[in-house]
Amino acid sequence: MKVSKAVSPNGSIELEFWLTADNRKPSYRASYKGKALLLPSSLGLELEGDEPLQEGFSLLDAESWSCDEAWTPVYGERDRIVDRFQALTLRLQEREGRERQLVVEFRVYDEGIAFRYGIPVQPHVRALVIAGERSQFHFPQGCEAYEEHGAEGEYHLVPIKDIRPNCERPLTVVYPAGIYAALTEAALHDYSRMLLSVNEDNPWIVESTLSGLLGGWVGYGLMADKTEGDEKVSGTVPFATPWRVLIVGDRPGDLLERNSIILNLNEPCRIEETSWIVPGKLIREVTLTPEGGRACVDFAAEHGLQYVMLDWGWYGDPFDSASVCTNPVNEVWFYNQQAGVRTHTLDIPELVRYGESKGIGIILYLDRRAVEEQIDSFLPVFKEWGIKGLKFGFVNTGPQAWTAWLHDCIRRCADYGLLVNVHDAYRTTGYSRTYPNLLTVEGIRGNEHFPTARHNATLPFTRFIAGCGDYTICYYDSRLKTTHAHQLAMSILVYSPLQSIMWYDKPSAYQGEPEIELFERLPTVWSETKVLDGEIGEFAVIARRRGDEWFVGAITNEERRELAIRLDFLDAGLDYEARIYSDDSPAAASRTGVAVSIQEVYADSELRVAMLPSGGQAMWIRPVR
Repeated sequence: MKVSKAVSPNGSIELEFWLTADNRKPSYRASYKGKALLLPSSLGLELEGDEPLQEGFSLLDAESWSCDEAWTPVYGERDRIVDRFQALTLRLQEREGRERQLVVEFRVYDEGIAFRYGIPVQPHVRALVIAGERSQFHFPQGCEAYEEHGAEGEYHLVPIKDIRPNCERPLTVVYPAGIYAALTEAALHDYSRMLLSVNEDNPWIVESTLSGLLGGWVGYGLMADKTEGDEKVSGTVPFATPWRVLIVGDRPGDLLERNSIILNLNEPCRIEETSWIVPGKLIREVTLTPEGGRACVDFAAEHGLQYVMLDWGWYGDPFDSASVCTNPVNEVWFYNQQAGVRTHTLDIPELVRYGESKGIGIILYLDRRAVEEQIDSFLPVFKEWGIKGLKFGFVNTGPQAWTAWLHDCIRRCADYGLLVNVHDAYRTTGYSRTYPNLLTVEGIRGNEHFPTARHNATLPFTRFIAGCGDYTICYYDSRLKTTHAHQLAMSILVYSPLQSIMWYDKPSAYQGEPEIELFERLPTVWSETKVLDGEIGEFAVIARRRGDEWFVGAITNEERRELAIRLDFLDAGLDYEARIYSDDSPAAASRTGVAVSIQEVYADSELRVAMLPSGGQAMWIRPVR
């Protein structure tokens, strides 16, 4: 048995590939710092109407090469990304029968491993239909994972063997050996989304499955249409699948710090001029009245926000395909309907002009029906009006056709200078590197659901590994299950280049609370990101730098907690001022229960962080001028 090997640049990860002696099946395994990462695992594809590409192979050749580069993203969680790996490309051919060829390409990073399949040009394969993918990930016995279903579900820690079929990704795995990994995918473009299921014969093997359609979040009794059995992938040779990725670390925070591997596996930016792509913060306008729109514009201008988003219903019933979104003046729906009473109208170009006078951009919500049926007509109209961006809601996700459709819409929006926010079930796999007008996506159980503090303390080590997540901060709402200081900290923990602030709140909810200055000053893209501490589901502490200023967010679950945070990430020799937003005494008269204090700190300082149950603390640290 001939074994081909690849080792990460720093030697921490070793990968081996071979063809089994009995049935010549492609197999691989990996280790991390001498510990088993993946036990022997099989690879293969199933083709419709043909024998699977899974066994009976011979190795034609094995090519090794390396990469050591760095690049600068348009924006991100860090402003410089290193792309360093050892590659191993295996070209396989069936020994008998049709002699079809299959290429397996591995990349071994210091941060993890990735692989994908390729089907090259060859006489025996032209058009193809992939009926299934059988990529295996054989975890050591005793591994547990944070299972989640439906893209906006909650997370549950279960043994690998107990994972229910079609689990979402990223799948964060806890090893008995004390290491952590996250299994996900990158560069999903013209393919079906990968979900994960346990092998029927070996319960410690997780296999990739190609998902059918998943509609949008079940909200207000409505849901996107569902289609069953649409998981096949069609294409022509040459053909390459998305990357299957395993990020590895010694602690949970390493997984988030090392998630640039996902961006590295995507193609570089294809937008030549990107100055119009402006990340920022928004307030959602929910009254859909002229007065409400102007009030939100005024609030945004006064409090350091960049955008106002008109929510669904501004162009009529969004679930009625007859509702036209290109009329400048519209009869609004949903928030303002009364039985037998004509609803009021809203002049969009007039609001855009008012926003421009205050330096505020307008973003419009569109249900997927309007996008599917009216994109040819609305793109030039919205550009003429001066609209800055669009939010796509209730999009269909899963099958190849819907993935390709959505990415085509994002590309077309880029041609017209429009930002995009995709909501409901879609999760990014790094496409924002190639088309950075895709500022953020949902695919998360965010604050519109009012999740628990334990859920929030799970997100940085699970969902956020995939990339941007529009968590929708709800600051003043009485339904919050956390303290307000927890919400302030979440605005730092969450990476969303388009950050939603006060999701369910109106400008009138603000009554001069001093801690709102954090929202005013908060960037949404970063020069550097560090996970200072954290345990999955227990607590998280993340520090993010923009220029020479740092923002630190700390949260706890339902347990009261005290932490000591070292500030050794600051520049030595400089004096800093820390503005600290913390949980106040429950008996305090403060309306929001947030205390604001100022402290002089240095690189050798250690701050005590005291958090109430479901509490948190946020810090804004800047050099003393």
